[in-house]
Amino acid sequence: MPTFAQTLMKLPTRSKAVLAGGALAVLLVLFLMLRLASAPSYTMLSAGLDPAETGKVTAALDEQGIGYELRANGTSVAVEKAKVAQARIALAGAGVAASSGSQEGFELFDKQKLGASDFQQKVTYQRALEGEIARTVEQVDGVSGAQVQLVLPEDSLFAEEATPATAAVMLTGASDSLEPGAVRGIAQLVSSSVKGLKTENVTITDGGGQLLWPQGDEAGGAGGATGASKQAAQTRYERQLQASLDALLTQTLGPGKGRVQVKADLNVDKTTREELTVTGEAVPQKQVKETEKLRGGGAAAGGASGTAGNIPTYSAGAAGGSSNSRYNRKSTTVDNVVPKRITKTDVAPGAVNKLQVALVVDKSVDPADFAAIQSAVKGASGFDADRGDVFQAAQIEFAKPPAEPKAGPVPTSMLGPIKWVGLGLATLLFMFFMARSLRKREGEALASPSWLTEIEQPVPLAELEGPRIPRPEHPTIILPPREQDQSAQALEQLMDREPDRVAAQVRSWMSED
Repeated sequence: MPTFAQTLMKLPTRSKAVLAGGALAVLLVLFLMLRLASAPSYTMLSAGLDPAETGKVTAALDEQGIGYELRANGTSVAVEKAKVAQARIALAGAGVAASSGSQEGFELFDKQKLGASDFQQKVTYQRALEGEIARTVEQVDGVSGAQVQLVLPEDSLFAEEATPATAAVMLTGASDSLEPGAVRGIAQLVSSSVKGLKTENVTITDGGGQLLWPQGDEAGGAGGATGASKQAAQTRYERQLQASLDALLTQTLGPGKGRVQVKADLNVDKTTREELTVTGEAVPQKQVKETEKLRGGGAAAGGASGTAGNIPTYSAGAAGGSSNSRYNRKSTTVDNVVPKRITKTDVAPGAVNKLQVALVVDKSVDPADFAAIQSAVKGASGFDADRGDVFQAAQIEFAKPPAEPKAGPVPTSMLGPIKWVGLGLATLLFMFFMARSLRKREGEALASPSWLTEIEQPVPLAELEGPRIPRPEHPTIILPPREQDQSAQALEQLMDREPDRVAAQVRSWMSED
């Protein structure tokens, strides 16, 4: 029995090329299917991000060693489906909120169906307006996501019966990432985007349910909502300072070599300070002179002292002497002007009362570099010993990152690709054995009938088909009787019974050809 290699070598060149091409195609399909099955499946983590926010998201994922994929020109980030929870924890630890995308805007009208009612049109417009406002609010620095709900008034003939428009804005995450004045700006933005909506009818809350607007004095409401909140101001300051110090450590020591923590005590009281400064000596500015004169006659001489002299007597006469008197007084008043300068200053909140900085560096760092890093961190953090700031540094051995988990059992999603791979292999084996069987049958030698070799002269076909009658010129030719085909008999009977129908069918076949 010939071996497989011998059978393959006996095949023509064209057959060999076909088999080689088929085998190569099956192997290519098998490789692609295995590649697709082993490739990680990505799912959307954050969408509609600002490019600056995308950098923060990717930095947080790189720090945790989580693979990601950028989409939509860098405004969307997708991660492996099995690491979505780990990615969200990493973003939360870095203070970056993951947004799943904003509301739909005016593209809702592209999906509008024919024959929509007036009510459906109004609802679609309201949803579209909410989505457009949410997208605009998300562009504010510090806002990672927003949801907007509007209540639009119904048209009424009586103005006094009309209800005012209101809006509710829900910001994703905490409000400590917002800059001072951003909340008031968001309220003004929302009120200006809706007809008839007033600023006092806008409500803004953060992810923790804290009311951001309206709150406090309207003129300084934004500052009262964000800047005047001591905890929010301190958290924002600590996060920004810590991020800058971590970036300094990463650029100098490398990733995972040092960490820093900052605790700040800020003065968020808004005060006014007045200063009086004398700039020179007093200068006479105004002089007033006064003169007083008094002239009169002498008074009569008084009586004897005692009670009798004090009790008036109407009958007794009085005798007295007389003398002349003169009174003369002069005074001068001078107003002096002292040169001075009064300075009135509004002290903005945010002064640092006390700062605490903790630095931890891995033991692999050289001690000389550790000393230099301490000086650099002190300078970058604004450390002031006279203010009472505290700085602590330590060099310890960092914990090793956990090893990657080993490959577990084949997930259920692999069964589909494995089935297709098995089907491809089965097809290849079927083609191989079929070609081998055909080639084997082609190589077999067929025995020729002995009666054909006995015919020496031309014989009519009717004699070959009919019963064999011995003839003198061909005494040895004896052919077996030929059995007539049943189908042929049925066809002849049909032609005898319905010749017109058979002729029509034949003409139909000829016309088709």
